[in-house]
Amino acid sequence: MHRTRFGDMACSIARTVDVIGESWTPLILRDVYIGTTRFEQLQQSLGISRKVLAERLTRLVDNGVLERRQYTSRPPRDEYILTGKGQELCDLLLTMARWGDRWAAGESGPPTLYRHHTCGEIAHVDPRCSACGEPMHATDVDVLPGPGAE
Repeated sequence: MHRTRFGDMACSIARTVDVIGESWTPLILRDVYIGTTRFEQLQQSLGISRKVLAERLTRLVDNGVLERRQYTSRPPRDEYILTGKGQELCDLLLTMARWGDRWAAGESGPPTLYRHHTCGEIAHVDPRCSACGEPMHATDVDVLPGPGAE
C-alpha cells in the first residue's frame, strides 16, 4: 500500500507531514534527539521491525533530517545524527510533548521533564511571536496567503 504524498502541496504543514508524518518517525527522531543513535539501539528501544526502521531512517536521511555516519568499519555500522534541519524538527517534538503532558499524561504526570540550558529550570516550550515576543497561540493569529500560495 502506498501512502499519500503531501510534499507537493502548497502548505507548510502538509510538507512537514510528508517528512515526519509516517508512523514511528517522530519517535525515531525523539530517540535520536536523546542520544539513541545506532540502528540496533533504536530497534530495541522502540520495538519496531527492522524493515520499518530501515525505511524510516532512509527517508529521514534522504530528506536531510538525519545524517548517517559510520562508527565502525568491521563490520560496517552506522549511527544517525540530527542535522540542523533535524534539530529544528525536535522543537516541534517539544511542542508535541507539551500538549501530551497537558492532555494525555494521566494522573501520574508527565513522563519526561525538560531542563532549559540557559536558566537551569525545568520548563516547557512556550511559542512566542518572532516580532513582538508575546505568547502566540492558534487563537491569536489570522492565517493569510503567503508568497508561496497557489
